[in-house]
Order: sequence, then C-alpha cells, then structure tokens
Amino acid sequence: MNSTAVKSNGRKALVLGGTGAMGVYLVPKLASLGYEVRVVSLDDVVSDYPRVSYVNANAKDDGVLKEILKERFDVIVDFMLYGTTQFKERYELLLQNTEHYIFLSTYRIYDGGDIPITENTPRLLDASTDRDFLATEDYSLFKARQEDILRSSKYRNWTIVRPAITYSKRRFQLVTLEAPVVVARAMRGLPVVVPKEALPVQATMSWAGDVAEMFSRLILNPAACCEHFTLATAEHHTWGEIAEYYKEIIGLNYVTADTEDYLNIMGGSPGARYQLAYDRLFQRVVDNSKVLRVTGLKQQDFMPLRKGLEKELTALPKNTVWPDASAVWERMDAYLKGRNF
Repeated sequence: MNSTAVKSNGRKALVLGGTGAMGVYLVPKLASLGYEVRVVSLDDVVSDYPRVSYVNANAKDDGVLKEILKERFDVIVDFMLYGTTQFKERYELLLQNTEHYIFLSTYRIYDGGDIPITENTPRLLDASTDRDFLATEDYSLFKARQEDILRSSKYRNWTIVRPAITYSKRRFQLVTLEAPVVVARAMRGLPVVVPKEALPVQATMSWAGDVAEMFSRLILNPAACCEHFTLATAEHHTWGEIAEYYKEIIGLNYVTADTEDYLNIMGGSPGARYQLAYDRLFQRVVDNSKVLRVTGLKQQDFMPLRKGLEKELTALPKNTVWPDASAVWERMDAYLKGRNF
C-alpha cells in the first residue's frame, strides 16, 4: 500500500477542467511531484510552472478529447460535469487511455440518515422515496448514476472521489450562497440573507490544499483502485458558526429568513430547493478514516476551518471581479428593503 504521494519519474497527468476550486491546488501539487501536467479548460490560463501546460478548449468535445488522448497519460483527473448519457458515451474512451482514472463525484450523493457519514452511508439515489426528486438529473443523482456506470464496467483502473464542500481562493460558501454573493456583498458592506433553519445544522468544509493532498496520495495508489473515498476533513461546524467566521474575518452581516423566502431569493428553482433540503439541511459530519488510512494522512495534518478561511479571504485582491450574481442581489436587496434593512 502506498501511503504517500507517488513521485512521478516522468509520468504525465491530464486534468480535465482543472482551473476550479480543487484544480488550482491539485495542478501545482502534481507538478511539484514531478508530473508533466496538461490542463484542459475553457479558461484562458498562462502557466506559472515549467511542468504545467494549459489547453484552452472544450473537453466535452469528442474531437478535442480524442486528439488530446493521442498523447497517453498515466493518470486522468476528471473534474468535468457530464450528463449521464454523455458520460455513458465517453467513459470507455477515458479509461482505455490511462493507467488510472480519477472520477469526481460528490459527498452530496449521501442520504442524511447517518451521522457520521462513511463511504457505506446509503446514497440518495438508492434511499430516497421522493419520486419527483428521483426523476431529475440533480447533481447528487447524476453523480451517483455515473458512479454506477464505472462500477458495472469491465474496467478496473478507476477511483471515485466524493469531496465535501471545498473552499479555495475564490470559492467560498455559506449554506447555498456562493462567493459572488457572500464575499462580494460583505466587501461592499451589504448584508446577506441566510435561511434560519440552516444555522444550527452541522456542515463540513475542507480547504482545497488538503483535498489536493488527498488526491495526490490516491493517484496510482493500488489501494485506491476500484474504491470510493469521501475527501474531507473530520472537522465540522454549524452554519451559524461558519457565518460568524465570515463576520469576524470580512465583516459579513447576515440576516435570517424563513426557508421559502430564502429559496425565492435564490430563484425558486427545484435545484436550489433540492440542494438545501437534501444536503445543506442534513447534518453533514464526516468520518474520513478510510481516506486517512489509505493515504497515510492524519486529521491533524489538515487546515483548521477558521484559519483556512482567513488565509484565503485575506489573500483576495481588492479588485477581484466576481461572476455575475445580479439576479440574486436584486431579489436579496428587495427582500431586505421590505424588512427595513
């Protein structure tokens, strides 16, 4: 069993969609281990590392992917979001062209009945009795369906990883709010609205640097083959405590609202409702003993949440440009005005 990250000895890694919250830490980590890393992303990125190159392309385009895969990679880390049909059509292409394929699933697949969550916790796909929900391609469901495609395949060179909420550089969450609302409004002295029902609920948030370390120790690790792992810290806090961390670090002022009012602010979509009801309102406490055992890491190796949030938030440039969240801002401002805030 390998309990440390594998030194590459000239090996090559392909990271699909590698400029997001986890990829921005995983890519330099792999380069530091000696991998030649190719990153495919729609973002136009210039590499700061001699061993890292970026391809500005759509990795969902079959022609693009087939051309890239002509150069065989020892490992493929796949951060892409596929529809289930699309994944069925391409998973064999990926598995045939690498020694080790890492599939990004999510801890959101887990039902809310078990505390703590383990890799054996029932999945929503298998345990839910909500027929309307099960009829959707919700994130928690299509990831579970794609896991099943891998498990039922003839291939045995895959690993499924299920990260919990991961914060990183420009990815900060509070219940279902994202950084373009939470951080951007705090920086302008504007309050945010959070559902009061969520404040006493336990949540797990992991620093992306720690998640990258877990990834790196699973890659080409024989003990990770045909296994699934929850990638997360075991530390947990209520959403109310996390809101207070944001308040202490960046001065966030938060206002509580009833769940339906909050969902209306978020746009009222079924997806927003399911994310809240079938994840953020579940007690998300993680038993990470399996990934610790296989990687050789210890819980004390991980960044404490308060310290990690401060590290990332204080490093943000003051002129950070955020993705457009104007519709949520407008509904939030209207709600706050109606309550005389």
